[in-house]
Amino acid sequence: MNIADLRQEYMRETLDEQDVAHDPFVQFDRWFKEAIAAKMPMLNAMTLATVSASGQPAARIVLLKGVDARGFVFFTNYSSRKGTELAANPAAALLFHWTELEREVRIDGRVEKVTAQESDEYFASRPLGSQHAAIASPQSEVVPNRAVLEARFAAAEKSQGDAPTRPAHWGGYRVLPSAIEFWQGRPNRLHDRVLYSRVDRGWKITRLAP
Repeated sequence: MNIADLRQEYMRETLDEQDVAHDPFVQFDRWFKEAIAAKMPMLNAMTLATVSASGQPAARIVLLKGVDARGFVFFTNYSSRKGTELAANPAAALLFHWTELEREVRIDGRVEKVTAQESDEYFASRPLGSQHAAIASPQSEVVPNRAVLEARFAAAEKSQGDAPTRPAHWGGYRVLPSAIEFWQGRPNRLHDRVLYSRVDRGWKITRLAP
């Protein structure tokens, strides 16, 4: 198999800058609801890209856990690699890729921690095992083997019981977008790309060449 020969034609939808919502969050809500209606698997999975203090980029998948007019929220270990990089360089990019709909949403912006109350409320809503795992796992650190992780998890279960307290090293971030791009696949690679750029307190809408 020649990987270079793998191709797919995009035929499903169109996207015109004259027809999109004036507010990118409204447009995102439209597309997200359409992804729900299409029964997209893991539709809230998004790539999070960060950059270290030395300029090394890194990307990984995280889950969107909230969105409003302020931005896009996810939760993680503040001491993890992504947390360390965001502390040094509080800027990030997000990417949603909805294959079956032939769509992408790209988001650039600065990042801030959500409030302690928001983190507490979300932590309390998680399955009990996930709460214990957040307490037990020294995310991104080297560990000798899985047995060490399982022992730490068992210790967290024993010490925390059925009502764990959110650890200080775990909580949420909000990406505050300066730009949001909506991408719709089109035939012949002439894809539709509509960009919202933050201007003052509003948004400027432009079309980008594919």
